[in-house]
Amino acid sequence: MGFAVLDRLGLRFAALDRLGLRFDFADAWHDLVVGGRCVGCRRPGRLLCHDCRADLPDTARPSPPSPAPTGIAPVFAAGPYDGTLKQLVIGLKEHQLLGLRVPLAGLLALSVLEAMATTGAGPTVLVPVPSRPASVRERGLDSTAAITRGAAAMLRRHGLGVRHHQLLRTRPGVADQAGLDSRQRQANLDGSITCPASGIRTLARKIPRATLIVCDDVITTGATAREAQRALESVGLGVKAIATVAATQRRSRVQM
Repeated sequence: MGFAVLDRLGLRFAALDRLGLRFDFADAWHDLVVGGRCVGCRRPGRLLCHDCRADLPDTARPSPPSPAPTGIAPVFAAGPYDGTLKQLVIGLKEHQLLGLRVPLAGLLALSVLEAMATTGAGPTVLVPVPSRPASVRERGLDSTAAITRGAAAMLRRHGLGVRHHQLLRTRPGVADQAGLDSRQRQANLDGSITCPASGIRTLARKIPRATLIVCDDVITTGATAREAQRALESVGLGVKAIATVAATQRRSRVQM
């Protein structure tokens, strides 16, 4: 799993070996019960084979949506939402392949590190974009919260002051975003995310003067991340950056 950027920062992830043991058990169970295949290359066996794991990005970079919503914080992603990265996200979110939480958390950690290096963040709180309660019930998993928690734990074990806090909630009536264009997504999401006072009080007590980074698995138009940022800023919490696993790529139309 390519984490060269973490090595350069002196953050060698020896703990991943222990997490990898759990990953192996999950893969073995999946292979035994339903016939496991690598989500990247479809090779029978592990959920993520050694070759596909080795090919994962080892750094993150600025990845703003185009066009970007007005006022959106700097956006970072480990890579494009394509190929193995896309299959990792889908595998966890849609198929509950829990063994994929570790590599996804590692990729998100790369984006968080790049965001921290760029913005000069101090004690940092990762705030996952909230999922609709109906989606969580249907899937039995809040995948964004899970990988955000995992990324914070990885970074914290290696001396960085990074925590995770689910500060945000969605209001009732938000439609599924699939199939909506950027304007429709923005209209659907306006005012849809809130930051309850109880979370703010807990944050102020535990980590005063914290830097906030909004986290998501994929950034598409940026409407969801911008709405999460707005909800935090509306209660006086500044957002330094947005960190994601992957970013969709804008495809230009072919001129006929």
